[in-house]
Amino acid sequence: MTRPRTPMRGATARRGGMWRWAILVTVLTVTSGIAGCGMATSAGGASISPSPVTGSPSPGTPSGQSAPPPSACPVVVAGFDCDLQRRFATVQAYLATRPGVVGVVVHDRQTGAVWRTGATDTPMWTESTIKLAMAVDLFLRDRAGKISLTPADRSLIQRMLHSSDDNAADSLWSEFAGPDKMAFNRDFAGYGMTSLVPQRGYSKTFPYWGFQKCTPNDLDRLVNYVLDKLPADTRQYIVGQLSAVDPDQRWGVWAAGPAANPGNKDGWGPEDNGWVMNTVGWVGPGQRYTLAVMNELRGHGGEEDGRDTDSHVAQLLFAGHFP
Repeated sequence: MTRPRTPMRGATARRGGMWRWAILVTVLTVTSGIAGCGMATSAGGASISPSPVTGSPSPGTPSGQSAPPPSACPVVVAGFDCDLQRRFATVQAYLATRPGVVGVVVHDRQTGAVWRTGATDTPMWTESTIKLAMAVDLFLRDRAGKISLTPADRSLIQRMLHSSDDNAADSLWSEFAGPDKMAFNRDFAGYGMTSLVPQRGYSKTFPYWGFQKCTPNDLDRLVNYVLDKLPADTRQYIVGQLSAVDPDQRWGVWAAGPAANPGNKDGWGPEDNGWVMNTVGWVGPGQRYTLAVMNELRGHGGEEDGRDTDSHVAQLLFAGHFP
């Protein structure tokens, strides 16, 4: 379900997500040193692409002989197989043709490798991806005895995850944000969202779930917290909900295709400076890979452009990768 919002100063109503300007796609930077096709990183951890190989002989190659064949892995990233490394190069070429700003993070939970491209440290509107962090916080506070979730509360959480219901999120924020409205925000950093900052917006409530900014790296850490650190029953519930989302949530990570067994939480909406389209989730056996993409269009495209970018990134990365 969706709730129309009536912001001031020209922001428009949106479905299932909050609105700010940012196109960030997060494909994880390689941080692990697993042997595969080799590794090259900068001091800051960003992957370094090798120099292009041309068909002309290299210095010292006898005239008339061919240069040595290029490496099988065009992007040298430890911990990822060569198929994914070739896909990384394809994604980078694709994003160079797309409107707006994108940040992508890909994380291999088996090897620990991470590959990032684009604006992965740039704060952008979370849109409805923040609802995943809200669900985590509510379940953990309930488990610790700090709050007591009723069946009605749990139904609101289900709606918030399954169909990104804004009304459900509003009800839960109103009930559980505390007198100073900071209860959720005090906990979010503990789930990996260390760069998240609440923003002043068109709501009388501050902080408010609908006016928050984070980075693609924050979403990467959040989804990996869900998969690696939550108690098993809570993790299984969230994985189950996000692996069977409402049809209007089936884009972004979901576009990896049924063989990838995807699950995702999407967030989208028009902000004062343009559409924002975000997606975060997992693919593969046992949710092996996570993908976070934030996409801020900045007036250079609309909702469909952003959705197409997020979805095609997931397709390029994972469609056909799994048997």
